[in-house]
Amino acid sequence: MLSVVIPVYKNEGSIERLLSELVRVSERIAEPVELIFVVDGSPDRSHAILRDRLPQLSVRSQLIALSRNFGSFSAIRAGLERGQGDYFAVLAADLQEPPELVLRFLEVLLADDADIVFGSRSTRADPWFTRLTSNVFWSVYRRFVVREMPRGGVDVFACTGAVRDCIVQFREVNTNLIALLFWVGYRRAFVLYDRAPRAEGKSAWTFKKKLQYGIESIFSFTDLPIQLLSYVGLFGMFAAVILALLILTAKLMGMIQVPGYAPIVLTISFFGALTSLGLGIIGQYLWLTLQNARNRPSYIVETAEHIAGEPASRQ
Repeated sequence: MLSVVIPVYKNEGSIERLLSELVRVSERIAEPVELIFVVDGSPDRSHAILRDRLPQLSVRSQLIALSRNFGSFSAIRAGLERGQGDYFAVLAADLQEPPELVLRFLEVLLADDADIVFGSRSTRADPWFTRLTSNVFWSVYRRFVVREMPRGGVDVFACTGAVRDCIVQFREVNTNLIALLFWVGYRRAFVLYDRAPRAEGKSAWTFKKKLQYGIESIFSFTDLPIQLLSYVGLFGMFAAVILALLILTAKLMGMIQVPGYAPIVLTISFFGALTSLGLGIIGQYLWLTLQNARNRPSYIVETAEHIAGEPASRQ
């Protein structure tokens, strides 16, 4: 059986079209299909619409509601843990990733060509600023953190049950699930697709959430920020020694008549800012350590329903 996990947050405008597409794709799969919708504390009517519509579908499904918004990766984790399939696929609810990707994912997995299949964006119909910031972030991430990451990043994937079992046993918080999939290894395959423009509603993926996602993705998988801080500190110390020698030489040669106020203030400001930056970086790592030491669950399920659909016609 194939379990398809769909995190839902502020997607009431696209749910009807999403359900139609998922049913159409499910009818093209010979194996049984299970749809798992995880409502991640969505403030709109997404949960109510799904609760009314899922019993009418010809596909078995689960409807899980989290007690609040825990984030997309936590919602995906909740769906993966409760899925009963032999294979698992993850799709977005906004339909910017075509549901037909499930067919291509499953084809690779059934052929035993890979254990994890990633959807890699070849093009994306997003605003220019979004494309620019995404390209910059993923270029840096590929260069310094996860070198195997595709150029456009990854939003959707599929995997075998063995990989699912491996992933759900990790109890890290504020982590990057995609980077974790690269970290665990296994055989990988990539499927290219064109990312479509958003047709319904407004994306809840705000700049603040993107920034938080970027910070957590970097700090959870590399010590690069601390390394950079060490390099900056060494460079600053070296520059300070050179500058001190130059100033001392100039003073002995009588080239400095009046002590300068501006250089002192600038030096204090620079190293004060460097110290604050260092404390912030160290504090971020300490915060991640504290979050994992608390061992709190990454999500809380408020309600969970199993909905048995009638067997769909198979092609």
